[in-house]
Amino acid sequence: MQIDVYSPDSYSDGIPHDQFAWLREHAPVFWHAHPDGGGYWVLSRHADVLRVSRDFKTFSAQRGFVMVDDLPEDILGMVQGQLLGMDPPNHGPIRRAVISRFTTRRLALLEPQIRNIARQIMAGAKAGEEINFVDDLAGDLPTAVICSLLDIPEAMWPQIRQWSDLQTSGSDPDLGGSPEAVTQASIDMGSYGYSLASERLDGDGDDLVSLLINQEMDGHRVSEMEFASLFVQLAVAGNETTRGLISSGMDQLLRQPEAYRALEQNPQDLPLAIEEMLRWTCPLHYFRRTATTDTVIGEQAIREGDRVVMLYSSANFDETVFAEPMRFDIGRDPNPHMAFGHGIHLCLGANLARLEARIFFEEFFRAFAGIERTGEPVYIRSNSIHGFKQMPVRLRPR
Repeated sequence: MQIDVYSPDSYSDGIPHDQFAWLREHAPVFWHAHPDGGGYWVLSRHADVLRVSRDFKTFSAQRGFVMVDDLPEDILGMVQGQLLGMDPPNHGPIRRAVISRFTTRRLALLEPQIRNIARQIMAGAKAGEEINFVDDLAGDLPTAVICSLLDIPEAMWPQIRQWSDLQTSGSDPDLGGSPEAVTQASIDMGSYGYSLASERLDGDGDDLVSLLINQEMDGHRVSEMEFASLFVQLAVAGNETTRGLISSGMDQLLRQPEAYRALEQNPQDLPLAIEEMLRWTCPLHYFRRTATTDTVIGEQAIREGDRVVMLYSSANFDETVFAEPMRFDIGRDPNPHMAFGHGIHLCLGANLARLEARIFFEEFFRAFAGIERTGEPVYIRSNSIHGFKQMPVRLRPR
């Protein structure tokens, strides 16, 4: 089989399941050529992805960052300030500072606010005419929630979303993507984050910005520059992954009307269903690590400095872990998917995303009598982001 899991065009119809299945069976540690020369190792099995995710000493996120393409030194230095691109000891204090603001208790306190936002979104949705579910509905909640948590003026919300979209669409010209646009959006967004931190330093606000920069964790206080990088990660992740989860999850329910009706009638079953949506949709195809020493994965020798790519969207369909992996099962349990990664770099907002998705579907079922697909969804042209850019639907009001 011809294997090319680098080209964004390989993802034009979603996850390239045929290639991933071949890799899992025949070459679970696969040397893949890179168009700029050299290559990288592709890990397709759940066990190997899990092992590398856990071993941050041997497989570094900071050395080379988390994208498969090597970055220019000036850009590399900038993105290494993001938590997802940090190794211990730098990683720990900043992560714990953020995690302390996303506890179960704090999220429970946020639920009424998130539900109110969701109800406003449903009330403003245009029923009876064709809409793009991605932009007109699914994307509104995560943008509003993350911006509200950061106390960003509502007039800036469209700009935050545009910066976020540009940074995840570098390979999709339909979305204005280009390497230059990605870099500029990251710089502009980081600069805005820096200004927020500077304004709220030593203040008494209770927004997420103020809470993060005005606390000390393990003897460390988050600086304005550290927050600027953290802000980019929080805002982009808070927008893209949850939007992908909601829109792709809804699309799958529409392909299985019995599952849609079951959740509409029994919304208490949503938490388990959302885990299956996460496994199935997997908002990120991969992250990269770089070997810090000579090592072995499976029976394959890996040399220091080699790039190692963890294919989450292959691991989530590993036949040795998931029974009938190509069946979308809203009652699947257990469901050890890795849609949020694993280990010290497990997604910071994983539980916030779960909460947002649950509330979205609860309020959607209350607000609308139904939803119908009016065309096939169109995927973002990306080997990194798994999500739709178009999902035409029509809503039926109650």
